[in-house]
Amino acid sequence: MTKLVLSILPVLIFLVCAALAHKEGDDYGLSTNSDITRPSQPHEKQSKLKTNPGVDTSNPMTSFSSVDDVLAEYLPEKELEQVRRVLYGKSCQDLTKTLPEKELTESETKNYDLKYFSMVDNAIQEQLRPRRVVKIGVIQNAIVKPTNASVQDQYLAIRDRVTEMIHAAGRLGVNVLGLQEAWTMPFAFCTRERYPWVEFAEEAETGRTTQHLKKLAKQYNMVIVSSILERDGAHSDTIWNTAVVIGNNGNYIGKHRKNHIPRVGDFNEATYYLEGNTGHPVFDTAFGKIAVNICYGRHHPLNWLMFGLNGAEIVFNPSATVGALSEPMWGVEARNAAIANSYFVASINRVGTETFPNAFTSGDGKEAHHDFGHFYGSSYISAPDASRTPGLSRLRDGLLITQVDLNMCRQVRDTWMFQTTARYNMYAQSLTKYVKHNFKPQVVTDSQHLNQQEAISH
Repeated sequence: MTKLVLSILPVLIFLVCAALAHKEGDDYGLSTNSDITRPSQPHEKQSKLKTNPGVDTSNPMTSFSSVDDVLAEYLPEKELEQVRRVLYGKSCQDLTKTLPEKELTESETKNYDLKYFSMVDNAIQEQLRPRRVVKIGVIQNAIVKPTNASVQDQYLAIRDRVTEMIHAAGRLGVNVLGLQEAWTMPFAFCTRERYPWVEFAEEAETGRTTQHLKKLAKQYNMVIVSSILERDGAHSDTIWNTAVVIGNNGNYIGKHRKNHIPRVGDFNEATYYLEGNTGHPVFDTAFGKIAVNICYGRHHPLNWLMFGLNGAEIVFNPSATVGALSEPMWGVEARNAAIANSYFVASINRVGTETFPNAFTSGDGKEAHHDFGHFYGSSYISAPDASRTPGLSRLRDGLLITQVDLNMCRQVRDTWMFQTTARYNMYAQSLTKYVKHNFKPQVVTDSQHLNQQEAISH
């Protein structure tokens, strides 16, 4: 299945490159239709882009809002339908235009991307079990104030901005809402400066962000997953990268700390916090069994696996990742996890470019610089049947709502039998051997080839 998903990437790359390279009236080799409205000049296309303030659309990295928009703009409808089938699996209903006009207008006035999809019909209507329909919401956001503003001003500006979208999610009936990694602050861990950035840290259960969100969760009968920088006062004020799960009654349910900490390029997070100690908890909520695989953990298949073995039905992946580093991986990893583990995945990435006062380096040979690069947003939802929604914008804040039927999780297990055919005992035995210092890889050597190599060397 992993190979299947990876095999579509060349198709996507070809289509996007072809779409961006051809001018109006070009024959795409896909259809003889010529009634596609295409921009006659590059600047006309740029003028249609909706972005956060300050986005440089002349930069190739930020010159388009999403792959979905490029495909929709340049492909004929017939071919577009098939391309989406190959890239995204079973189609999901786009219900965005059915949202109240007031909400659509507000999203435009306040400049955030608002999308609403349904995957419910992709699940079987069973005879004995009623549907378990849940509305999943995710919010992506940029910072609001410059990073040299006071900690208080930065925090409040972000909180106010995100709260606007939380209210929208609540009004639209979202049951479970996920926020991006460390959403209350700039992702300043590239700088390796402790202050002022550690001042954004707060207690998971009693901190001001959790108290703020508890009121909203109760107001809208909504579970909220909030990823913050945690200050653990009970253990010598240690810092953690933590996701807090708040119940729909405005109650604190629990927390999970990030299991895998990157040491890649500018992601100098180990300067601030280390690997978490909370295992792989699954939170049994009013709207399903929820887990949180924070950011870099998405690169570790066994991390995804353990949440599945513990019974997760929805796994949130709050992230902060940039285009030059990981964008080719973004659309693949969470979808593979959803397929392999038979659960839904909500992938959330921050958006925008964050510039810091002092230049920094990361021991990778690059010149000193002031920013990570572009956080490309593109938040989306994956289903266990290999389908996924289109993503939010790469260039601006957004709220994505997706309606799902949690019964699909078991239906996919029954169909594909991944869990039934897994060899957990064999894997456990092999891993037990691997973690021992005297481990020897199970390699069978071609002795004839080895003898030939030794003869040549002599």
